[in-house]
Amino acid sequence: MNAAAAVLCGLGTWLPPQAVTNDDLARELDTSDDWIRSRTGIGTRFVAAPTVATSDLAVEAGRRALKSAGRDAVDGVVLATTTPDRPCPATAPLVAARLGLGTVAAFDVGAVCTGFLYALATGAGLIAAGTVGSVLVIGADTYSRILDPADRSTRAIFGDGAGAVVLRSGGATEPGALGSAVLGSDGTGSELITVRSGGSREPLQMSGTSGMGTGTGGPADPYFRMAGKAVFRSAVERMADAALTAARRAGWTTDDIDRLVAHQANLRILHAVADRMRLPRHRCPVHLDQVGNTAAASIPLALAHAVATGTLAPGHRTVLTAFGGGLTWGSCTLRWPALTPA
Repeated sequence: MNAAAAVLCGLGTWLPPQAVTNDDLARELDTSDDWIRSRTGIGTRFVAAPTVATSDLAVEAGRRALKSAGRDAVDGVVLATTTPDRPCPATAPLVAARLGLGTVAAFDVGAVCTGFLYALATGAGLIAAGTVGSVLVIGADTYSRILDPADRSTRAIFGDGAGAVVLRSGGATEPGALGSAVLGSDGTGSELITVRSGGSREPLQMSGTSGMGTGTGGPADPYFRMAGKAVFRSAVERMADAALTAARRAGWTTDDIDRLVAHQANLRILHAVADRMRLPRHRCPVHLDQVGNTAAASIPLALAHAVATGTLAPGHRTVLTAFGGGLTWGSCTLRWPALTPA
């Protein structure tokens, strides 16, 4: 008996209401709209209010995904996030409870900007194993909480948001059925994308009148840091190669790929990935100009935007691909189903 396939049957997204334009940032930092757009392609990002946590965004996106799928219940919740509400416990059980899903399996996945694809593959594996018949997969992040207020590069790039999909058990030939996932990692590059302090390696602690330090005696750095040039090269190579591998596993050539929905990191990266794959750039939907890099939320947000604008239509042979800290990367395929995002 063949294992059940995971079929994507619902899609929901949520952005906090506060938009921050490039001009808004220019009033605080040494930057400009032209500088940001020329280097990233980003014009606006959204920032959660101080009282809003990652779980709040995840609940809204999850509720909308359930509505899109025509369901009020699922058997599990997998939440991809780098910014959980607390270090302990995981945020997913709280999200499941607030959605009224009862005592279902619920846990977090940490793979930074590849988190949504790792969570998607995990949800598909739970369905294939018969552990669950349906699962809510959410990518949600509030990166505004971990950005250095004085770092114009990261503040220009990242925004807050959440996106979610519902997976159900079904047949491998159905529209929306996920193909085999391609996942990878390279821990030798762990310093390229990191929040150095605050974990067990360098726990944060107050050091009397001298302010914040770490348990190792060194100065604390609780902010997100990224080595942009090195990340650019790795992101392009890994996302393109993973996407091509996933397409081959599906029996597709590059010409067969109707849409490549990539992690919305940077417009230059998106164009470079398409070029490396020899894929026309118009087949790679762009949403980051309106929302920035929303980390684990970026792929579902881009999917919803592509559907809303008519860029992504039922039957399109679609490849999803992402790259993030860890280093991690991943890709999977599906034929886009007929659904209405909420």
